[in-house]
Amino acid sequence: MRKLAAPAAVLAAFMLALLAAGSGGSAVTSTAAKNKGGARLQAFHSCGDLLAYTKQHALPLVGPWGFGGVAGVKDSVAPPAPAAPETGKVAGTPGLDYSTTNVQEEGVDEPDLVKSNGSTLFVVRSDRLFAVDVRGRKPRLAGSLQLPQIGSYELLLNGERLLLLSHGAVYAIDKPVGGIVAPFAPTPARSSLIEVDVGDPGAMKIVRSLELDADYLSARLVGTIARVVTVSGIPQPLPFMAPVDATPEASAAARASNRAIVRSSRIGAWLPAYKVRGRRGEALSRHALVQCRNVRHPAVYSGVGLLTVLTIDLRKGLAPIDSDSIVADGRTVYASQESLYVATQRWWAQPVSATTSDPPTVTTAIHKFDISHPGSTEYRGSGVVSGYLMNQWSLSEEKGVLRVASTEEPTWWNPGPREESESFVTTLGEKNGALVQLGRVGGLGKGERVYAVRFVGDTGYVVTFRQVDPLYTLDLSTPSRPIVVGELKIRGYSAYLHPLGGDLLLGIGQDASDEGRVLGTQLSLFDVSNLRHPVLLRAQALGSSWSEAETDHHAFLWWAPSRLAVLPVQAYNEKPFVGAVGFRVGRSGIDEAGRVTHNGEASLGGGGRVAATRSVGRSSSVTRSTRSRTRG
Repeated sequence: MRKLAAPAAVLAAFMLALLAAGSGGSAVTSTAAKNKGGARLQAFHSCGDLLAYTKQHALPLVGPWGFGGVAGVKDSVAPPAPAAPETGKVAGTPGLDYSTTNVQEEGVDEPDLVKSNGSTLFVVRSDRLFAVDVRGRKPRLAGSLQLPQIGSYELLLNGERLLLLSHGAVYAIDKPVGGIVAPFAPTPARSSLIEVDVGDPGAMKIVRSLELDADYLSARLVGTIARVVTVSGIPQPLPFMAPVDATPEASAAARASNRAIVRSSRIGAWLPAYKVRGRRGEALSRHALVQCRNVRHPAVYSGVGLLTVLTIDLRKGLAPIDSDSIVADGRTVYASQESLYVATQRWWAQPVSATTSDPPTVTTAIHKFDISHPGSTEYRGSGVVSGYLMNQWSLSEEKGVLRVASTEEPTWWNPGPREESESFVTTLGEKNGALVQLGRVGGLGKGERVYAVRFVGDTGYVVTFRQVDPLYTLDLSTPSRPIVVGELKIRGYSAYLHPLGGDLLLGIGQDASDEGRVLGTQLSLFDVSNLRHPVLLRAQALGSSWSEAETDHHAFLWWAPSRLAVLPVQAYNEKPFVGAVGFRVGRSGIDEAGRVTHNGEASLGGGGRVAATRSVGRSSSVTRSTRSRTRG
């Protein structure tokens, strides 16, 4: 037999099976005694207890190729508040207005590829960080910094400290042995956090970094406190053996060997840790992300994967000041200034006796953390809603009540004659360590799925689409009785909704034919002063095109003082175009104000054009350029 790292698909199936095997309960870990009288969780008394528990439930999932593919195991399959602030003030630079990241909740910053402090624009690309001086009429490259490794980075900025957050999946392929080719095999999840001193943009320097035995999911910054959300499976690879050939005897021998490997494994193979590195990349120390005695689990087995929220005070450096974990998976992150929520979809196959037209059942588990105290994060409880979420905009908290927009059945499923998908808005409240349903309204978009959601105070806006775009308006002022009060059907759909104030709502999405065939990027302006009768004031179609703002709200900029909307556009009609387009938006209509395009390679080095295009609509330099070219 030969050694084999767990194949990617098999390892993913194993982790999903672990997470799906329980009843949906959650386990929590913490660096302090928390959740007293709340979540009804049980603590392990020792690392030995935790290890025995893990082995007991992992062994049935071990086969001849490692984890997954075991008969009898049913795997799950993974296929507001006021409008965001438009300006900020630079400390020590009175009166300087500049655009910041377009975020979901005021006062809650989100990671992005670009950050600005008003005078300097920071852009990350691949393995290099750039600082661009945007104080003059023409942007100037002030400096750059080589990063330790190539990665998919995002940025958070606080004063003179920049936090780089990197996803770190690495893949390898085993060589063919005995005519059998192993699938792709990932190393265990790895991600990194890098602290950079940007006090002098021309001489930026790495202060320290953390390497995590976990995959970075997302983060939020409130004041100086960052909450970094990670998910982890098995942090250390187990030396599984593959069958030497395709015979049943070889498979049985490999299975027996692999199960022996699990039985002899130690606790370090199952619990994540992090390594601290200095400014030159030297290893300084290694610490456990979770202590055995702080691991908590429900009475009914719910898996071994960990969802962790790290609390980091950027004034004090990268060392986590708190760490909270639950035994769960995580896919979608949303935060208000008081609470952080992490959601994950669970797809359940129908029983063998079910007809082929029956779609898989999908539910979404949601976990709540209290982040109202700067020095700590506290797990509060979990709940479940039917259906799946579109993205973070499907979640919103108002006065302690969580509003959730979900679609019951996947639209990619070929529906039989009996069913149609529909969408819901559910309200959840915290009670006795759980998130319980307060109210629910359904019937949104029969046969369609959610394309856009925006919650503004006690009002909700939901867009569904298949052939036409119903914009639904909802009254959420009574959480126990959410109601749909209005509906507007138009061609196409909005994929992102942005409130402009004055009872105006701007939609960014796609125009479509009467048959539902998409035709290109479209801006739609709605009057929502009467929720019972929303009105389309103006639609501005751009022809065959696409905008990143349709899928990433960070790519959109609304500059309220000039009523200027800026978004990146890629047009592929008779006049190809790649760049930013500015629009003046008001009750009188939507008028194109100007365009900014990119010529050749930007000064950010090879591939800089892509990085610059990604930053269009976010940077103060692009905004200034658009404003200067459209003045008058």
